Amino acid sequence: MKSSVLGLWGVFLIGSHVNAFVPRSRITTYPSLVTKGKDFLYLSDRAEHVSKGPHTRLQVSKNDNTPEPSISWFWKCCLPLWFVYISNQWSRSSLYYLVDFSADAQAFSAMNVDIGFSQVQYGLLASLAFTALFAVASLGAGIAADRFNRKQLTIASAFVWSAATIGTSLADSFQLVLGCRVLMGLACAFSTPTAYTLLRDRVTRDRQATASSIYGTGVALASGLSSLTLLLDESVGWRSSLDVVGGFGVLATALTVFLLDDDTERNQEKHLNSKEESISLKTDSDDPFSQIGSDIASVLSSERARWIFLGSFLRFSSGLCIGVWAAPFFRMEFSDFQTEYAVAQALISAGIASMSGILGGATADWLSSRASEQEVQDNGGVRMWVPVIGSIVAAPAWFLAVQPDIPFESAMAWLAVEYLVAECWFGPTISTLQAAVGSNVGGTAQGMFTLTGAVGNLAPSVLGYLYGRSGGTNSDELSALLSSGVCFGYLSSALCFSLAAKPVTSKPKIEQS
Repeated sequence: MKSSVLGLWGVFLIGSHVNAFVPRSRITTYPSLVTKGKDFLYLSDRAEHVSKGPHTRLQVSKNDNTPEPSISWFWKCCLPLWFVYISNQWSRSSLYYLVDFSADAQAFSAMNVDIGFSQVQYGLLASLAFTALFAVASLGAGIAADRFNRKQLTIASAFVWSAATIGTSLADSFQLVLGCRVLMGLACAFSTPTAYTLLRDRVTRDRQATASSIYGTGVALASGLSSLTLLLDESVGWRSSLDVVGGFGVLATALTVFLLDDDTERNQEKHLNSKEESISLKTDSDDPFSQIGSDIASVLSSERARWIFLGSFLRFSSGLCIGVWAAPFFRMEFSDFQTEYAVAQALISAGIASMSGILGGATADWLSSRASEQEVQDNGGVRMWVPVIGSIVAAPAWFLAVQPDIPFESAMAWLAVEYLVAECWFGPTISTLQAAVGSNVGGTAQGMFTLTGAVGNLAPSVLGYLYGRSGGTNSDELSALLSSGVCFGYLSSALCFSLAAKPVTSKPKIEQS
């Protein structure tokens, strides 16, 4: 890791308080400002200057927020969180592969036959039962990540959704399945706000997008595991399949207990800081709703964060339309290639999407490092050019993939290109969002980001409504809706992301004694 050595004067100021290496790409220097005998040196987003009378000292976080100086961030933070994220995604999506509404479905492998629920009830389980509470809880989970021990939140939430998964396997009524599904939605909401803020605090800034992208590949790998759940279902039945999924979650929880560093010191320091702020600013800390509103306002005060939220909503909408409606389209369009499509989709979702995510994160970090070396004043948004370019190129690739009457091989080739360029967006976007807001509201920002994805679930419903109005039986009609709707989301999200990449002019803060 690139690092810089502080001068003797800087060492004298902070040497007795912290032993740290600060990456070169994280140093921003300003001309020395002398006010009432105070000299100001601005280091990074991890260091703050504190003015006490005629003296100035640098206060660097002495807790677990200090980024790991080597690859240990992967083993002690990213890896356990990655397994938890895989469990999260696998648990929530396994339901889709354990139902069968065909006339010859058997109770052994189809939970809807064994328990006895209809297509309408299945639609409730697959969407509203999970998404409604998940969306509401996402914001609360983000706020909790800013205030409580994130390791404990991660362990508790992973254990709860794993227990809900195993509880579903024991259910003998629709009401019990519904209750487990609602509980799962509540627990799953706590996964990403805690994880992304931990990655922000534990990973060096020049590896932020890479770490976020590695973590994000959990979605792609869970998608592949969910597809394999269909094979597991045929072998051991739906109940035992859910036991396997839940058991994986328990193992991921145990891995987190042993590998993930604790968060105690961060919360102790934040508690002390919040007490000092409440005294100096004479704020009413007993009003939680006022504090929550203040946190949300603090996040939205960043112009970059606002454009990221809007662009993410549009990008989520496009991705969710593909996730819900791509399979029905390709099955209608290529009815003689059912097996080939299933294999191709699994390889593209798990392999190419993961590769895109990792390459996108690495490219974003490289762009940020280059901008820092060239002493660009505001290089925080440069990572956003990765999702900008990815979304722009993904639009024509998707348009060509869903054109009627093209060969199956050509459609799958364009689908692979679309995944390769489109799925690079997540890591750079998350790392830029976390850098754009204060560290004390990073969890709130992540909860709001997750909420944009939950609201984006409306897009597939709108597309389905329009498809139903047009007849709902012709692949040509679905092709027109998919190509126009998804491409509009891609291109409009690229516009928003480009505005988020725009340099933001900020003035250094000067504290008066």
